[in-house]
Amino acid sequence: MSAGPDGLAVIDKPAGWTSHDVVARLRKVLGTRKVGHAGTLDPSATGVLLVGVGRATRLLRFITPLRKIYTGEIVLGVETTTLDADGDVTETHEMSGITVEAAREAAQGLTGEILQVPPMVSALKVGGRRLHELAREGIEVEREARPVTVHRFDLESVEGEPLLLAAEVECSSGTYVRTLAADLGTALGGGAHLRNLRRTSIGSFTLSEAHPVDEPVLLSPAEALRDYRSIEVDADLARLVGHGRVLDRDDLGVDDDGPWPVVGPDGALLAVYEPGSGGRLKPGVVLVG
Repeated sequence: MSAGPDGLAVIDKPAGWTSHDVVARLRKVLGTRKVGHAGTLDPSATGVLLVGVGRATRLLRFITPLRKIYTGEIVLGVETTTLDADGDVTETHEMSGITVEAAREAAQGLTGEILQVPPMVSALKVGGRRLHELAREGIEVEREARPVTVHRFDLESVEGEPLLLAAEVECSSGTYVRTLAADLGTALGGGAHLRNLRRTSIGSFTLSEAHPVDEPVLLSPAEALRDYRSIEVDADLARLVGHGRVLDRDDLGVDDDGPWPVVGPDGALLAVYEPGSGGRLKPGVVLVG
């Protein structure tokens, strides 16, 4: 068994902190080096950051793909180097005549399965180096467009602010909301940037259960994977799972694509199984044994 704390912390990341800053702080607060996060947030962004502790760090790869929801404000008429309010202004446009109806129509073209070019100021690695490191050196490199899914791109007008749109975006992992804002400005015949980005949820984990960095609350490893259908096994099968045995689908009674969190009679997470070769199931992660 693990000697230190285990679980998932739902943190409300404050502005001005990098995601790594949060991890570093939690290592001190919780007294363990085994801390990692799923889904990077920019320093200026706030909101839900999921942090794995102890054995739960091994579960983060199953959490990262969950859908995200963000809110933010899109400033029409101003482009910046970083596509958000942290960058320098590169160009301005006269866009005072743009209506929220026109913006919503343009947003439809940025909804669904789309290709998105990652911004230079991002944590994505190209040639072994993070893009934001290259950008700070004044280097711009070719970035390959990547497929992402925007499930919802809702826009509302802001009273008294004709060049400001309130946005809520529900999207797949890997989507850059800054890029969506900039692309919306381009689609409207001008430019735009994003400000006040806040992530309100990752899967079923929302701001309502998020805690400050210095007051983390750890959810159990089983609760960390609550967005997946868990399979409860009896004591005999639990022993096999604990030894990392390859199983048949009939053993777990599954016919979907997984992954499948496997819990014992006491509800504790034993392992996470994934499709293997020959139609059998293999343990992706084993937490006991």
